[in-house]
Order: sequence, then structure tokens, then C-alpha cells
Amino acid sequence: MTVPRILLIAYPDVQILDVTGPLEVFSCATRFVPGVSYDLQVASLHGGPVRASCGLSFDTVAVTDVAGGVDTLVVAGGRGVDDVGADEAFVREVQRLAADARRVTSVCTGAFVLAAAGLLDGRRATTHWRECADLAQGHPQVSVDPDAIYVNDGNVWTSAGVTSGIDLALALLAEDHGRQAAARIARQLVVYLRRSGGQAQFSVLLAAQSADREPIRELMSWMLDHLAEDLSVPALARRASLSERQFTRVFKTEVGVSPAEHVESVRLECACRLLETTTGSIEHVAKICGYGVPETMNRSFRRRLNTTPGEHRRHFSTSA
Repeated sequence: MTVPRILLIAYPDVQILDVTGPLEVFSCATRFVPGVSYDLQVASLHGGPVRASCGLSFDTVAVTDVAGGVDTLVVAGGRGVDDVGADEAFVREVQRLAADARRVTSVCTGAFVLAAAGLLDGRRATTHWRECADLAQGHPQVSVDPDAIYVNDGNVWTSAGVTSGIDLALALLAEDHGRQAAARIARQLVVYLRRSGGQAQFSVLLAAQSADREPIRELMSWMLDHLAEDLSVPALARRASLSERQFTRVFKTEVGVSPAEHVESVRLECACRLLETTTGSIEHVAKICGYGVPETMNRSFRRRLNTTPGEHRRHFSTSA
């Protein structure tokens, strides 16, 4: 039986975790899961030592020496991605290897290389949240999802920043050998298996802490414990001792979204966490998160996540 080869493409100033994260998942699977075996290889354009952005150097083979037979192609991200994305020889080698690979993937800003090679045209994709706008602007033919940890469109997978390469590799392992194999390696690496593609890169609960004004931060903290109460703009403005117009302006300046958008995001994130970690009914989750009835929560899930509360629980529940 042929051992599937995982080929990871690196270059000078690559992000080291984009390289080592996925490699460690597949390496651990080979060592610790019976019946699982991967052939791992790291390549660069010219081969030899490659120095990562952190200063660590590692050996690579020349990508031009790699014949075919690549099962999964992984392009890492990093500070050097602009240089290699503009290098026609590098991009041609990625195109050549991708043509015969069963799966083509990228970690973080490695998506820019796939985009430069035309491999994301007409597809959904993601990258590090800070770079999503640039990817969308530079490659309008790509449908960029700024929230996802990873995106799978056909045989092409793209992931968000740095540690999400581990999430991506676990998903690929699960596709190859089942969820139990991926769960075993997640435990071995002491990481969450459940931080999957449909979950947000950047938690709205953490983003809320960036507000400069203490009254706004206090109000946002208060919201988390009172999701079932009236969180309309008039009610929140009264609590902040501001006029509705002034409150709306200050809130959007501090938080970056309107009060209504933030309230929906907080309710949605809290509902997701409860569906993932508890066994309470969907009706109960809808009530305590402030949706009132399941139908309202269902509409929010479909609009924001393109799924339903029940589907989200089945996919992410830790009790599954």
C-alpha cells in the first residue's frame, strides 16, 4: 500500500509554526495511531537550509526535485510570502505539484501563493484575519471568508493564522482516518479537536475588551450576564447615560460595529458555546441567550453561520 506523501512548501522568512504545526500532527498520527502512516517532506525552491522568521533554520529539498506522487500539498505562510508569491518559478512549481495532488492546502498567508497560482479562483478561502481584506482586494475572483478557522472548497483547503494550521491538519487527518484518530492526536498534542472550520478566528468576547472607554467596557461586560434582557439601543444608551445618537456613535467608534451588530454577535457566540458544551434544549439556549424563541435563533444562525443550531451542536458538541 502506498504511503501518502505530505509535501510542505517553505521559503525564507516562513512562519515556523505554519511548518511545524501541521507536520507534528501527521508525524504524531504516524507514531501513535495504528494503521496510519504518512511520508513527510519539506521543500523550498532551491533546497538546502531555510531560515524562518524566528531565526530557526531547517533543511529542505529542492521543489524542482520533487517528481509527482504528492497526496497533500501544504503551502506555509510567513513574512516572505510576498517575495515567493511574485516569483514566477516558485509559483509554477506550486502549480505543477498542485495539478496532480489529491489535496491542495495553505496555512495562514500561504493562501496568497495559492491565489497567485490561480488555485483559489472561483473558490471560498480564508487566511489570517489581518490579511483577509488584502487577499480579497488583490484577488477579487476569490470569495474570502474572514471569520473561518479553515475553509474547504472541493479539494482545496485554506486556514487562518499560525496555530490554525494544526486545526487544518487535524481536519485532514479526520478526513483520512476518522474522527477518533484526529481526537487521539489532539489529546497527544494537548489541543482542542473541536475548534473547527465554522468557528470564528477572533472571538467577539475578546474583541470587546479593546474598547478604550471604561463605561463602554463595563457595559459590554454587563451584557454578557444579561443577554436575556432588553439590549436595544435605547435601553443600552440609558444604561450608559448617553443619548441614543451619542451612544451609537461612541459605541461604533470604540468597538467597530453598531450596538445591534455587537449584541447579535455576542448572543450568537454564547449560543454556540452552550450548544457545544451543554445538553440543554435548543429552546432553553434560545431563551437564556436572549433570542426568546428558537425561530429567532435559527434565523441568526442561518444568516451568520449558514447552518442551524441543531446542525452546529451535532458538529461541535463535546458530548458527541
